[in-house]
Amino acid sequence: MKRIFLIVALALSAVLTLDSCSPKTTTGTVAAKRGDVSGNWILSNITFENIPEIAVKSFLGENSYKCFIGSTWNLTNSGNGTYNLPQSSLCDAKTQNIFWSVSIADETFQFKKINEGEKPKNITDGYRLMLSSANKDYMVIKSPIQYGSGSAYVVLNFTKAMN
Repeated sequence: MKRIFLIVALALSAVLTLDSCSPKTTTGTVAAKRGDVSGNWILSNITFENIPEIAVKSFLGENSYKCFIGSTWNLTNSGNGTYNLPQSSLCDAKTQNIFWSVSIADETFQFKKINEGEKPKNITDGYRLMLSSANKDYMVIKSPIQYGSGSAYVVLNFTKAMN
């Protein structure tokens, strides 16, 4: 009986040792970290998934999604940041302070608009977007929008700004 117990114990310890040494697998997506998102970005273009462009009127609190094309985003590692909207026929030039974060667990990029004298902890509204990908040169963020009976996305394509 002792011999059977010893064999089972050795087999279990061998399995545990081999399992701890084996490579871990993931879902295939690489989670972006705060460091991947920090920096200066230019929103180079906006595309649409499962929704016609004409169906998107206002976007992220502005009159049109077109206000954001060519905008520059400065995202510091501390979570403070700004975005600058360029002057256009649809929109006035604007600089907006934000407080942002990245959630690796649910792969989101979220931010709050901060006005003069406000503290981020006192602001309850914000935007939660899907962080599709981010690396040292490109970042893709998707804004989910309810359209018809399914989900649709406004896709923000960023390129890293040259310093």
